[in-house]
Amino acid sequence: MARSINEINPKIDLTVRIFDTFYNYSEEVDTNEYDSVYSFFFQAMKKDKTAAQNFTTTLFRIASKTQTSVMTLLDAISDQDQLQLNSTLAYYLSGMRSPATLLGINSAVVPNYYAARNVLI
Repeated sequence: MARSINEINPKIDLTVRIFDTFYNYSEEVDTNEYDSVYSFFFQAMKKDKTAAQNFTTTLFRIASKTQTSVMTLLDAISDQDQLQLNSTLAYYLSGMRSPATLLGINSAVVPNYYAARNVLI
């Protein structure tokens, strides 16, 4: 019986394990999804491998936390430039962090005058 050359071997593992030691995050993802996300960030980050790997791991982490498909998130950010990507990912990451620490916020928080004058320096 003839078989197709392009048939997928079921014994081959088609997943990639991504991990981030800083956030203690680890997940197995589909190889095709990982390659799509990595190639997008590799092109967007001007062929910087380290930045592309970090942004790829970050997007998969955001997708797992928000219970959203990573491909849906990739479609949402696919038309953004590098500066917009940084802002968008900072927004998502800030939503997952403590409200006391926010990423990508340029303006300083102005304290209440009456509360601030009671603080000893």
